[in-house]
Amino acid sequence: MAGYRGGEPVAEVVRSGFVESIHRGSLIVIDDAGNPVLTIGDVDSPFFPRSANKPLQLAGMLRAGLSLSDPADLAIGAGSHHGEPFHVARVAAMLAAGGLDESDLVCPEAFPLNEAAMLAAGRRRRIFMNCSGKHAAMLRTCQAAGWPIQDYVAPDHPLQKALRIGIEEWTGQSVAAVGVDGCGAALFALTPRTLASAFLGLVSAPKGTPERTVADAMRAYPELVAGTEATDTRLMRAVPGLLAKVGAEGVQAVALPGVGALVFKCDDGAARVRLPVTVAALRRLGVDVPAELGQEVVYGGGRPVGEVRLPWA
Repeated sequence: MAGYRGGEPVAEVVRSGFVESIHRGSLIVIDDAGNPVLTIGDVDSPFFPRSANKPLQLAGMLRAGLSLSDPADLAIGAGSHHGEPFHVARVAAMLAAGGLDESDLVCPEAFPLNEAAMLAAGRRRRIFMNCSGKHAAMLRTCQAAGWPIQDYVAPDHPLQKALRIGIEEWTGQSVAAVGVDGCGAALFALTPRTLASAFLGLVSAPKGTPERTVADAMRAYPELVAGTEATDTRLMRAVPGLLAKVGAEGVQAVALPGVGALVFKCDDGAARVRLPVTVAALRRLGVDVPAELGQEVVYGGGRPVGEVRLPWA
């Protein structure tokens, strides 16, 4: 079967002085001219970036006619929010502005990702689902373009066709495969190398273009892209100008104008190695990242007993 072939060792978890597990994956780091600075594993076979595709999808929605008056709406439209009250209120307002409500969303019901919000939720709801901002933006795009809102996630819907064409035009590469994402929307496969170049293009595009507009909104409202203490939020707070977007199954895409970009995919989907790898890769580009951000502590019995180590860093 065609697709991603897997990576090489990128991180190891050490507990009580012993290597507990080794995580394999693929990593590509490029400079501001698009030249590779570091490659590990398979960076030229297509994979599903999952939610790391969202900024590219939202840029395509703007090109299709989506118009949102508040940049904060763009941030949550490109984000994977954690279901905190301010996230839910933002998505609800986006829907209401189009005469829509939660029942128009087709993403699955879920609990919030934020622990406090989850405990307070009481039940699963569609608007709690981390992709509900993207789905709200998709519905508003259909309204703007005059497309039906029914089945808006289907690969053959005019919206999804337009987003696929937009991604292919932006990246200069054909979408290798179309799948179904966890939220039910069409999902487009790209290579890690292509995605890194695409993210660099988002932050380097001329101001006012759809791509730059998305990147600027996400960097202005990092809490709406993810959550109060989520990975993307912490990265964008720590490094001014940085654009960061995670994807399910251990995916991270990052770009910094005038510096470069990176894409990381952890083969086993482990989230805890994503931040240490990203921070170390940014340092390869000469980016000053707070040391504590790249430290992932392993606990046992409620106390630190190990860490995540990177053999290549």
